[in-house]
Amino acid sequence: MKILTKTSAALAVGILSTFATAASAQNLEGRWDASLVQRNTVIPFRLDISGSGPTLKATFYDGWKANETTTAAKFENGVLTLELGHYLTSITATYKDGQLTGTLGSTSRQGSSSYGFQAKPYVAPALATSYPNIAGTWEIPLEKPTAKGEKTQRFVVQQDGPNVAATTLRVDGDSGSHVGTYKDGKWVLSHFDGSRPGLIEVKLNSDGTLEISQGGARRPGGAAASAAAGEDAAPGKLIAYRPEVARAKGFPEPENYLTHTTVRDPNEQFAFSFPDANGKVRSNTDPEFSGKVVLAIVTGTWCPNCHDEAQYLVQLYKKYHSQGLEIVALDFEEAEQQGSLERVHAFVKQYGVPYPYLIAGAPVEMWEKVPQAVNLNTWPATIFVGRDGLVKGVHSGFASPAAGVFNDQLKAEFTSTVEKLLAEKPVSKSTVASKAGF
Repeated sequence: MKILTKTSAALAVGILSTFATAASAQNLEGRWDASLVQRNTVIPFRLDISGSGPTLKATFYDGWKANETTTAAKFENGVLTLELGHYLTSITATYKDGQLTGTLGSTSRQGSSSYGFQAKPYVAPALATSYPNIAGTWEIPLEKPTAKGEKTQRFVVQQDGPNVAATTLRVDGDSGSHVGTYKDGKWVLSHFDGSRPGLIEVKLNSDGTLEISQGGARRPGGAAASAAAGEDAAPGKLIAYRPEVARAKGFPEPENYLTHTTVRDPNEQFAFSFPDANGKVRSNTDPEFSGKVVLAIVTGTWCPNCHDEAQYLVQLYKKYHSQGLEIVALDFEEAEQQGSLERVHAFVKQYGVPYPYLIAGAPVEMWEKVPQAVNLNTWPATIFVGRDGLVKGVHSGFASPAAGVFNDQLKAEFTSTVEKLLAEKPVSKSTVASKAGF
């Protein structure tokens, strides 16, 4: 038997230590074909990993565009941990034989949910050389109205050859951009941006309509949870028509984002008074809001469309704040989140939100806490308040970049409205106070 000397033993320990260090320092940088698995449903999505050590991060995509990055990430002893604190979503996966395998956990308004997680290095798929063109806007007539009264929803398609990115656009916002490629006569489109997994199949029928088959859960908890979260969508197969065909057939038009929610009295001051995320009470009569143009956002950090809107509002605030624009979020969080406000703080930090988030209550209290709004039932809802403290308009929902031209229209509308209100003559504080009844 060979006896190790102290020198050779030390050398052996050093070699083992080197191997262990190398294993824990595996470079995961690059693009991954990732997927979530739940109840025999596989939802693929793109995941990019970059950096290492303290610079390690993962990027999630909404369609073809980078949309979310991790709030924390680490890779130690062969285990990858990705945190999206602003969604209360985490992934834990073991790296072995060039693949990642583990679980995804998520906490939403409907409670906790988990999925199997797997990922392997990206391999470009073989692309079809022949495919139909389905780009543009379609409309989906619903068999029965949604809880928000919608009788028709839009289906917006962006196409690049055999590749398609599509989203369902409701009055409260869109379902996120589902992406996929043409194969065997249909597109299989999937989506996961850190919050809302989804899977649909799309096929062009011989009569020029689209057949859309929905599968998977767009939110943890399935269709029931999606409806409870304000994401009304009919399950099963749906038929979509071009808008001109839908009109010719007499189908109802989609809801109007500008008239869906109104106010009970346009001559009534829009009032709010709630504590911010640090406990300080902020009110519409405070000097920071009085005589200013104010966008009051009915929102919740559990709401994916509210994440989409916040990223745009940060840009709007930076552009117009010096001219007299203020933005205030009337934030409604689940009761269990109102203690630590963990997700709110992560949300504000992740997006660099410069305007206050006022903790107005729980989602079920929205109608009680914002009583001036009529038919307020979308997350988010943007209330435009003029310098005189009166409501000048309400925009329901938020169409994200996934909605293509509808996002362009929304940004043009927001910009036009803000500039028009800023151009109005400033109102003296005494006049505002008089109108408010002080």
